[in-house]
Amino acid sequence: MSQPVYINSIKQISAQPPLTEDWFDNPVFYTEQYVRSVEPDYKQFFTPNEARRYGKILKRALLVSRQVMAESGVTQPDAIVTGTGLGCIESTEIFLDKLVREGEEFLNPTHFMQSTHNTIGSLIAIDTQCKSYNNTYSHKGISFECALQDAFLQLQGREEVRRFSTVLVGAHDEMLPAYFTLLVKAGYVGKSNQTFAGETAVAMMLSENKTENTWCKIEAVEKLYGDVRKKMEDVRCETSQVSNLKSQILNPDYIMIGTNGVKENDDVYYENCAKWFPNIPLLQYKNIFGESYSASALGVYAAATCLKRGEIPKHLRITNHKLRTADKSINRILCYNHFENKNHTFILLSK
Repeated sequence: MSQPVYINSIKQISAQPPLTEDWFDNPVFYTEQYVRSVEPDYKQFFTPNEARRYGKILKRALLVSRQVMAESGVTQPDAIVTGTGLGCIESTEIFLDKLVREGEEFLNPTHFMQSTHNTIGSLIAIDTQCKSYNNTYSHKGISFECALQDAFLQLQGREEVRRFSTVLVGAHDEMLPAYFTLLVKAGYVGKSNQTFAGETAVAMMLSENKTENTWCKIEAVEKLYGDVRKKMEDVRCETSQVSNLKSQILNPDYIMIGTNGVKENDDVYYENCAKWFPNIPLLQYKNIFGESYSASALGVYAAATCLKRGEIPKHLRITNHKLRTADKSINRILCYNHFENKNHTFILLSK
């Protein structure tokens, strides 16, 4: 029998009020194409030296990680797994800008050292004194899912091979004005009717043990690669047999999908959900959290919040589509994400 995996704590910093669930009852809506995260008052959480030395993405990642450890009662996780599509873009940009402007002779090495993708996980490990497993995944729009699946499999392994009982999972991405312009030219953001481009900082504490603060349980984390508009039986599954995938994710009460206002993107969700999960109500999250390579982590966060509270706010409901059906009890929410209709991921959460 597989070991259960629980989310005992989860926190976010995004376009919504940070470190709170205020968005659940009073969300902030945006009409802009590009929105940076709402920053907390870092003076309350960091020393002046830390606040000066760390870039925004590092402060966000460190703060949400400290918050979930405090809420879950874990002072030192057994492992740290991070997903990031872009990494520390701000530090990279500052370093390259100074390199161009000032030459190579008098560069400050700090921004260079903080420019790599695995800087985030490394900083958290130093802060928590975690000297065990530490891995970073950078796979664009499925970076978070790869990190979550790694942690999930580590915790769910057979007792004789299982090494960890707690894993800190993070998903972090930032968006700068210059990089936003580049992504607009690449066609990733800024399209007509598309939701705003945002930033993501999410941390969650996964454990094999349930606590009084547990948010929800992770039932399955699966990935598919290929054209899934064909029959599911014809799609190559990266991590398990398709039959096992279908048995794991069938019959959720709701499906949280990553619609963003772009027809080509949204039609993939609508067509596949109509075929695989007919009459299952659909939920959204990018309308309030925005689009980013790690946005799917905010989708899991939103689903976990719904399960913890036992209700779904109206701004997460998709009511303007033919798949609209009657409400159901809130026991299982499937988070379905696709990236460029090539990588499809499924995360099943239960109450």
